[in-house]
Amino acid sequence: MVDSSTPDVAAEVVDLCRDLIRIDTSNYGNGEGPGERKAAEHVAGLLDEVGIAAEVIETKPGRANVVARWGGSGGSSGSGSGAAERGALLLHGHLDVVPAAAEDWRVHPFSGEVQDGYVWGRGAVDMKDFDAMLLSVVRARQRAGRAPEREVVLCFTADEEAGGHDGAQLLVENHAEWFEGCTEAVGEVGGFSTTVRGRRLYLIEAAEKGMAWMRLSARGRAGHGSMLNDDNAVTRLASAVARIGAYDWPVRLTPTMRTLLAAVGELAGVEANPENAPTLVEEFGGAARMLGAVLRNSANPTMLDAGYKVNVIPTDATAHIDGRFLPGFEDEFFATLAELTGEGVDIDFVSRQAPWETPYDGALVDAMTRSLIAEDPDALVAPYLMSGGTDAKHFAKLGMRSYGFAPLRLPDDLDFTALFHGVDERVPVDALEFGARVMDRFLDQA
Repeated sequence: MVDSSTPDVAAEVVDLCRDLIRIDTSNYGNGEGPGERKAAEHVAGLLDEVGIAAEVIETKPGRANVVARWGGSGGSSGSGSGAAERGALLLHGHLDVVPAAAEDWRVHPFSGEVQDGYVWGRGAVDMKDFDAMLLSVVRARQRAGRAPEREVVLCFTADEEAGGHDGAQLLVENHAEWFEGCTEAVGEVGGFSTTVRGRRLYLIEAAEKGMAWMRLSARGRAGHGSMLNDDNAVTRLASAVARIGAYDWPVRLTPTMRTLLAAVGELAGVEANPENAPTLVEEFGGAARMLGAVLRNSANPTMLDAGYKVNVIPTDATAHIDGRFLPGFEDEFFATLAELTGEGVDIDFVSRQAPWETPYDGALVDAMTRSLIAEDPDALVAPYLMSGGTDAKHFAKLGMRSYGFAPLRLPDDLDFTALFHGVDERVPVDALEFGARVMDRFLDQA
């Protein structure tokens, strides 16, 4: 029986988030860990329970994803004319999380405990909060007979925290039929609030840096540590790593960041430009650690490995570099990197993924903006470029316009970006409920 009353779309969101956090889906990035199968079956069961047929797709043993189609032309409400013409909408979130050492936390990272008005645990902000928002809204709307007029593909993926190679990438490569007709996609790390000069500003992700995880290798002549050696692999590699780590990359503004900085410049009473961009980013407080990283390309040395005994000069030395490059500046990044690396050091890619940037316009952007303003009328909304990577990189290969929109209204004093992959990860209870209400409004207009 269909319940025609207005559903409380936030009623389940906290409990759903807690339940997901309690399922350990730690991704160590080396094939170890529990995988996502248990969480995927849990999510599929929640969808099946309200009559949405879900399929669990295991791309590799234990690496499980959930996909389902919902709504469409038979929906009883929605965005009205034009929904079908824009194609289907993909809503995606990942089920895996980075590992957590319980001894470092105030609250056990897999407890899902509610304390001091927050839900605590690994995945609370990255990104089981958004998974819970989607599930809470979808389940409430489905029960009330409010499936959207626009067809929606729901996708909960594996392996995002290791680049998505065993999750979204394999779904795109081997199960593309699930995304047939999808023209736009909405995922994580956007729609959260920051405070700039007393104004709440919601950031919608409209671009991502490209990713180049690289292994640098140098070979030399092995020998005794007490003797002269002008062909030392460690020396050659260390010099390259030092040059890369110390390089001051120039400021480069993409269209997305020009739009964001123009909004901040208006609040600050200045006109944004490349010269004052770093100063304007400082207006974001703690969020500047992320936004400051998207004014430039970057390459950070992260791992070193050489030798096996103190008095033996080894033949080989290796290092790993986390490189991130801006949309439109890929050629500059790799040309500079080759120059810094120099001769005698080889570069191999552990993972290389292209950047993406979606124009910040159109009906979907309008729907995101209106849904936020309806719940927070005095706020501002602007796009931003993300320093990290998400599954959007893989879905963009299918030609979708992608955005990050996991709405959260956050306290002014919460250092939110520090919680991503950090100790004591947590999300405010009222922010989860706010996000569910915003997503409900969004689905009415998307």
